[in-house]
Amino acid sequence: MAGGTDPLYWIALSMVPGIGPVLFKRLLDKFGTPERVFKSPLPLLKEVEGVGERLSAEIHSFRQWKDAEDEMAKAYSFGAAVVTITDDEYPKNLLNIYDPPPYLYVKGRLLAGERSMAVVGSRFASPYGRLVAEGISRDLAKNGFTVVSGMARGIDTAAHKGAMTVSGRTIAVLGSGIDVAYPPENKGLYEEICRNGAVVSELPMGAEPLSEHFPARNRIISGISMGVLIVEASLKSGSLITAGCAAEQGREVFAVPGNINSNGSKGTNKLIKDGAKLVEGVGDILEEFDSRPNISKTTPDLSKEEASVMDVLTEPAQIDEIASLSGMDVRSVSTILLNLELSGIVRQLPGMVFVKNI
Repeated sequence: MAGGTDPLYWIALSMVPGIGPVLFKRLLDKFGTPERVFKSPLPLLKEVEGVGERLSAEIHSFRQWKDAEDEMAKAYSFGAAVVTITDDEYPKNLLNIYDPPPYLYVKGRLLAGERSMAVVGSRFASPYGRLVAEGISRDLAKNGFTVVSGMARGIDTAAHKGAMTVSGRTIAVLGSGIDVAYPPENKGLYEEICRNGAVVSELPMGAEPLSEHFPARNRIISGISMGVLIVEASLKSGSLITAGCAAEQGREVFAVPGNINSNGSKGTNKLIKDGAKLVEGVGDILEEFDSRPNISKTTPDLSKEEASVMDVLTEPAQIDEIASLSGMDVRSVSTILLNLELSGIVRQLPGMVFVKNI
């Protein structure tokens, strides 16, 4: 067995049946290190609230040191670090929640003292939702925030990508082991996040993305962050669990309003009714943290026809819709959209749908 600060003892203590984050923290508060927990006499162990006779005996009789060593070896061979609650790079905001993970598996790099903001939402995001999530995440990154999300399909993916479009930092919190990229199609995104921030998990190596893992994962997303922005969520969305965690942890809760006829907006609209701050742009978030927005207002000079197209493009639309609203023919609108797309002012989505590149 290794020295007192070696992650081996941390991993071993987490393997003792019945010891979760809360009891782990109480034992640390009492004994200082996991090594001292294992070496403490039974009477002292039983003094810790919630431990009692059975758990203290489990700690004393622990013999799965080989399993703990194997777990640590798997993490290191995968290129992941084990960052404990006593390490400088452990997220400081996360220390202050009721049940912080005793340690995190980290692929990439955490930075001490970084300001983080969570951006989460529906896996079944609309083009509007993805566009807003990407745009606000990009602006958060421009203003020095690390964007935190869950690497799920839809809004989470758009949030990570938005931060990275301006070389910003982003953190993905997994509901699986650090070595299990989920969903599988986000394997490339996983690698990109590792280069531009970190992927983290509290779950053991190889843990599958089971549904029961995600509520606990969500408390980490909100716990790391100064606040949580929800972009599109149904009334049964897991993102509302994240919002609830944020409120319980004393974090700011923000929501983007959506179409009142869309099921994907009913959760966010209800959050706003219940007191979440309505967000139309990054400034609505930054003013809560006394930050001055750093958003470029430079707009290229537009021709009269280009300006007409931009005026009617208030929401995602196809070419024929834009032509009808602007009073121009489809061929002219097609040429204008191509020029605007080449200038980076608009973007084409699947189905020949165009949106402003906000």
